[in-house]
Amino acid sequence: MMKRILVIILIMYSSMAAMAQIPKVSTGIVRHFENFNSKFVAPRIIDVWLPNDYDPGKKYAVLYMNDGGSLFDSSIVWNHQEWGVDDVLGNLLSLGKIKNCIVVGAWNTGVTRHNEYLPQKPFEALSKSKKEILLEAKRSSGQAVFTTYQIISDNYLRFLVQELKPFIDSHFSTLPDQQNTFIAGSSMGALISIYAICEYPNVFGGAACLSTHWTGIFRADNNPFPASMLNYLGRHLPAPENHKIYFDLGTETIDSLYKPFQLKADKKMRQKGFNSNNWITKTYPGADHSERSWNKRLDIPFLFLLGN
Repeated sequence: MMKRILVIILIMYSSMAAMAQIPKVSTGIVRHFENFNSKFVAPRIIDVWLPNDYDPGKKYAVLYMNDGGSLFDSSIVWNHQEWGVDDVLGNLLSLGKIKNCIVVGAWNTGVTRHNEYLPQKPFEALSKSKKEILLEAKRSSGQAVFTTYQIISDNYLRFLVQELKPFIDSHFSTLPDQQNTFIAGSSMGALISIYAICEYPNVFGGAACLSTHWTGIFRADNNPFPASMLNYLGRHLPAPENHKIYFDLGTETIDSLYKPFQLKADKKMRQKGFNSNNWITKTYPGADHSERSWNKRLDIPFLFLLGN
């Protein structure tokens, strides 16, 4: 009897813990999928935000966002900050400034975030000794940046493109074509977003990359990754004729590392033929590396990618 009671308590606790993870939104509704399985990466939570007037009889563009747990509700986030995606999109939609859209937030798994978000091909282009510099990097706390020696961002993108996107397109009323499919993120989530549009230019028509973590780790000195990533961009940026790319950066905290690398990325963009019609890079003096900072400027990339 006692064993049965314990089992019931555990089930109730698990249900309450799961419910606690469901984000509350001020506008629209969230469809919450626990333990979304994949043959490529570990299971994770997927949140799908639908606007207030979502109508299965209409068709919607889709914005895929990395670090999905930080998008809507600060009360369920470790640092108690959020992007406020529901507020920003809800307002833009109510004003008729952007096309009908939904948001798919793919949560990270925490421990494997860096392993999933560091662009794999630029990493694999490094020599063994240079790879070890990255893989042995530490945070300021002394904790390892990478939890394993395996970089799995190609598998993460396979999950997005081969598993998550077909699920979304079959369960929601979407416009599945490239010109209505976008990806966005900040920091490492921005790095994997620019990698995604380079690897899958026929899937994603636009990418918003806020505070792109060009360094991959938490220092710029003795760091071989940025040069390899920039070389990759020079070879693999998508065609400017049918793609839009947004970059930005602040000047405080970790963002203070980014300017020299962003300038080099901007040069690659110009060389590829991108211009003000399909590319923006903005600098926000005084802005730090936080969800609060990204929220303050989020309307700009949303208007750029989704504007009517």
